Amino acid sequence: MTNSTPHPTETHDVVVIGAGVVGCAMARRFTLEGARVLLLEKSPDILSGASKGNSAILHTGFDAPRGSVELACMQAGYREYLEIHRKMSLPLLETGAMVVAWNEDDLHKLQGIIEQAHDNGVADVKFIDRAAVRALEPHLASDALGAAQVPGEFLIDPWSAPLGYLLQAMLHGAQVRFNAQVTGGQFDGQVWSLATTAGAVKARTVINCAGLFGDYLERDLLGEASFSIHPRKGQFVVFDKAASRYLGNIILPVPNERTKGIVLTKTVYGNLLVGPTAEEQDDRVHAGLDSAVLQQLVDAAVERIPALEGMPVTATYAALRPASEKKEYRIRKVEGKNWITVGGIRSTGLTAALGIAQHVFGLYEGRHTPLAAHALQWPTLPNLAEHLTRDYQKPGYGEIICHCEMVTLREINAALASALPPGDFGGLKRRTRACMGRCQGFYCGARVAQLSADRLAIPLATGVCHESH
Repeated sequence: MTNSTPHPTETHDVVVIGAGVVGCAMARRFTLEGARVLLLEKSPDILSGASKGNSAILHTGFDAPRGSVELACMQAGYREYLEIHRKMSLPLLETGAMVVAWNEDDLHKLQGIIEQAHDNGVADVKFIDRAAVRALEPHLASDALGAAQVPGEFLIDPWSAPLGYLLQAMLHGAQVRFNAQVTGGQFDGQVWSLATTAGAVKARTVINCAGLFGDYLERDLLGEASFSIHPRKGQFVVFDKAASRYLGNIILPVPNERTKGIVLTKTVYGNLLVGPTAEEQDDRVHAGLDSAVLQQLVDAAVERIPALEGMPVTATYAALRPASEKKEYRIRKVEGKNWITVGGIRSTGLTAALGIAQHVFGLYEGRHTPLAAHALQWPTLPNLAEHLTRDYQKPGYGEIICHCEMVTLREINAALASALPPGDFGGLKRRTRACMGRCQGFYCGARVAQLSADRLAIPLATGVCHESH
């Protein structure tokens, strides 16, 4: 497997712009369908934009808009993840979820949520009363009045999954170019000629997966944008691993018209997560933290799970979601331009990514010979999930580098030497969880810097980026 630099005169079947979770899934799908694919990313690593921060839930689509593209893509993505995750050693934590009513108004809304779930084909969603909620989640506050139980909502590793998608694409010939921001382009009726900060690129079809900048990319290359991105910030609080014993199910609120609301959930890494908020802002790059808002999240968590009172907070982080002026996904093929835009993919993108890639391939007009299923190669991803065997539990790991997250020397060396090594410190953290525990790199940061010296496109600098789960 190689990440070779494309020859400047090579014409690719497809160029995918943006290496978030959707872009990685897109590169995989088109490669497996036989296309020659190049993935362009303006940052030094994958998942450097909106995809680096989310709640890591694999959604059933029970509450997605009826008959929507979003619903179809979510459910197709859900099914495909269940089909392939074992082949890539990707974790799945089968928690289930409950949409909990905390007041009478919410209680009256549960029946509508259950009916919508059944309309969406999620037939196992059912109402459970206060006693059943209490039996399932004894640490929840006693004022929980009832819930819609959703057994099929699960948790996954949100960073290993897209890494696996892209690694499989690369195993079958896909190429990746980082630090390659698209600065212009022209279409001659058959081939796109793109200018990037890493050189010229030619492709028969362009797929815009540029996330927070997808509307700008449309405007710059097509002359006008068909949608506009309105960044929506979500702040999260991560409680210490000791907090996870107080929760089994994912606890969802009754949503409103604007947001699904604040979620309480374990993570596959063994923490307890609360968030996200939903804050509109103009800045598409910086997602600042607000101490007052973070305290509100802590207070909300304690109100729902009183045993969290006094529980240490391991980390806080904020991320931006590429919401648009409409709630639905903004997926469209531009006739006569060999261009497909995949925009407005918000919080459900992690689940829907594989399904979005299937949907977009259905819009694509190229004809290729799909790779034979029996001949597919499958990458094996390192396990970071606490409910499965970790590397430190196997002999020969060499040294524990990060004691908070029990990250081994073997894991860090493997990440740095992999076919798709991290391009920056954030990428190394997402691949290993080094510096993402209680001390946030205070004790292990110097050792990680030593090990990664001269091996990252952007060397490890002082400071810690907040993207912990």
